Order: sequence, then C-alpha cells, then structure tokens
Amino acid sequence: MLSTVFPLVRPLLHALDPETAHSLTVRAIAQLPLRDPPADDPRLCVTVISRTFSNPIGLAAGFDKGAQAPDALLGLGFGFVEVGGVVPRPQPGNPRPRVFRLPEDGAVINRYGLNSEGLAVVRARLEARRGRPGIVGVNIGANKDSTDRLADYVACTRGLAGLVDFITVNVSSPNTPGLRDLQGEAFLDDLLARVVAARDESSPGTAILLKIAPDIGLDGLDAMTATARRRGVDALVVSNTTVARPASLAGAARGETGGLSGRPLFSPSTRLLAETYRRVGTALPLIGVGGVDSAEAAWTKIRAGASLVQLYSALIYAGPGLVGEIKTGLLRRMEAEGITSLAGVVGRDAAELARSA
Repeated sequence: MLSTVFPLVRPLLHALDPETAHSLTVRAIAQLPLRDPPADDPRLCVTVISRTFSNPIGLAAGFDKGAQAPDALLGLGFGFVEVGGVVPRPQPGNPRPRVFRLPEDGAVINRYGLNSEGLAVVRARLEARRGRPGIVGVNIGANKDSTDRLADYVACTRGLAGLVDFITVNVSSPNTPGLRDLQGEAFLDDLLARVVAARDESSPGTAILLKIAPDIGLDGLDAMTATARRRGVDALVVSNTTVARPASLAGAARGETGGLSGRPLFSPSTRLLAETYRRVGTALPLIGVGGVDSAEAAWTKIRAGASLVQLYSALIYAGPGLVGEIKTGLLRRMEAEGITSLAGVVGRDAAELARSA
C-alpha cells in the first residue's frame, strides 16, 4: 500500500522541512497494522551472526531513532531493521535545521547530533515487542556531554542486550564532537573489551557489531579490523556517513556541515568495504552501507564483501517500494548467473572493487 501511495505523497513530503517530513513518515508507519514480514524467496536467505535473515536488505540506523516502528518496517519487506542511535540520557541533538536534501545528487546531509529519547524510552519500546518475529538491532552511542563515554556504551549494552538481535557500536558519527576519536586503537580496544564483557554478562546471544567511518585511512582500518577480531566483535558495518564533499555535488545544500549520505557515498564506502573484506575475509561478516539505491548497487556491495546490505537515504527519493525492487533485481542476477545462494558472490570481486569502486 505504501509503495502505491508514495509517488502521490512525495511532492507533499518534499515540500516540508526534511526533519518534519521524516517525523511524519515514522509516525505514519508506526500506525500501520502489524503483520508478519512477507515471505521471501529462499534463495535470498543469508545466515550470519548466528541468525538466519530471510533476505539481505536491511534498514540502516537513523530512520527509526526511537524504536517506534521496527515491526511495521519489517512488514515492508526488510530482512532486518536497525533502530537508534540511542544514548543513555535523553538529548536534543544539534539545533535545527540539521538535515538537508540534495535531490540532484540523490543525497542527504545531516548533523542531527545523536538526538535521542534516551535508553529508558527505547528499552521500554523494545521490551514491548519481545517475542515478535523479525531481526531487529540497535545502534548505540554516547551522550554529547558525557564525562565517561565508555561507560555510556556499557550502559546501553547492558540495558538493551537480550531485547535485540544485535547491538551496533557507533564510534563513527561525525556529528558528536570527539566521537570518532574512539576509533583510535587504544580507545577502541578498551571500548570493545568493555562492551563485549557487558554483553556476555547480560545476554551472550546478542551479537556485537562495530560501525566504522568511510574517511578512515588504510592504516587505521588495519588497526580497527585487528582490534575487532581480537575482542570478539561479531560483524563490521561499513560505513557511516562521510565528512568529505565530492566536487561533483550539485545540490544547493552541498556546503552544509554534517555527514553526507546517499549516492555520492557509494564509491568511497564500497571501496572501504572491499578493503575491509581483503583484511578479514570470511572471518568477520560485513554489512555494506552507503549509497544503495538499486539492485545493481546492492549486488556490487555483495561482490565487494557484504553478506548483508543496509539502506536509508534512497528511501527518501524512491520510497518503500525500493526494497522489493532490490530483492527482485538480486534474484534476476542470481538466475542470470545460475546460482542459488548469495554466499558465493560475497567478496568475489573485492580486490577489483578496492581499486575501482
């Protein structure tokens, strides 16, 4: 139904301030009648992090920050949904306006600053959905004014483990001052050790994921992947938004500060994804994020090393029907190649895409 309606309401939504349009969209989706996720073609099934995903297409963090509608979103056909980011104490984030569309570029710039209703509110909503089908994860961060950011991640882990399938440790948001400093090897080692220990104490079955920035250098990537493997992280999410501004950007808002997402992020994030796969191979599953707006883009992420793929910004322009289009397109590619599983495609062209994406 939403897929049919979206082309009609898109002009109205895009006439509004982007944040207002986003809030209205989340509220509307949250009011949809709950239904089990639709059945997917078994050829799209992916098994990683000790879970079986009915399809590899997930909703990235940032859309449903407060876990208002994870089950309704699963009902749109996603194989999994990541809510958040969540921080321990409620915080308003940065002043508005703080999100900007670049329609000419198929892109978005945001500087939300991890606005969050806080851990208690999100925990209560996730507790209320306990027992529902579908794979749901949560993205966690630290309060902007925190005096102990490592403790913030531990608090979120303890509060949410067992209520979700996975927890994504976000040290790569460009909109919280100093947060990316936690990507440094010593900080990251301590952070991951504490988070994994907190997970083990609370709910050992909850997977721990690490989300990294696309702007990291290869030396930094070497250190991060080694630390993640040593500390028992279950998967890596590659990547967050970028602070870079390609010269090709045409949108009027291209000069705004914040993280750039959408189509311009595809090449750098895919290159980093391929470089990450070259370092970890099959030892650590990867989730590819950044600029996924078609079946071809999702297929390329898988070829670069992603077992799973996430999207968000493309929904602003294409609507929820995009999810089904991508799944159909992946099946067509599989049929054309005569394969019945995506497993054999994962990372097969990582070396090439590390050079050319």
